[in-house]
Amino acid sequence: MSDAEPHAASLGPRRLEGRFVVLEPFQPADVAELERIADDETFRWFPTPDFRSWSAKLLAEQDSAARVSFTVRRRCDGAVVGSTSYFDFSPKDARVEIGSTWYVAGARGTAVNPEAKYLLLKNAFEAGCNCVALRTDSHNAASRAAILKLGARQDGILRGQIWMPAGGARKEGYFRDPVFFSILASEWPAVRAGLEARLADFAA
Repeated sequence: MSDAEPHAASLGPRRLEGRFVVLEPFQPADVAELERIADDETFRWFPTPDFRSWSAKLLAEQDSAARVSFTVRRRCDGAVVGSTSYFDFSPKDARVEIGSTWYVAGARGTAVNPEAKYLLLKNAFEAGCNCVALRTDSHNAASRAAILKLGARQDGILRGQIWMPAGGARKEGYFRDPVFFSILASEWPAVRAGLEARLADFAA
């Protein structure tokens, strides 16, 4: 690792622009627009089960520099379609996690997520990260498949690690088994090529 350790400030806030989406540094004023497009189902797999608890956590962690968050805007119509973040910074280990990602229903299955992840990964590895982590709920099959499709490798499952309280679309609480994935700097060139090929297909 170089002497220039990656940390929150080296990852943003900055505007990340792609062909299909723009990731804008989150501003508190974005909360109202995000709330208009969120629904209870959005947060089914989040420890924060509804928009109010999710946004309160985001604002607190953003203020304490524990998170660098982005508002995701679709380029074709300028619509805000979701949010994503960097967090769990470990500068000495050159590691960061991407997560707390959600999109409005109409943006799922489109170029929005692969390009947003491409921009975040590119920014992280250019900032000097050696490892970018991702995680999801073991029950969230769609999210697990999407992360693998990015080119990440599954590292393992930690059983019963996080209490998921009832709320929103989640009628009962349960203990979550988080599934961890990662992409290493040495793997990034191949992952980047795969994502660029996927995005070229969307543009065709």
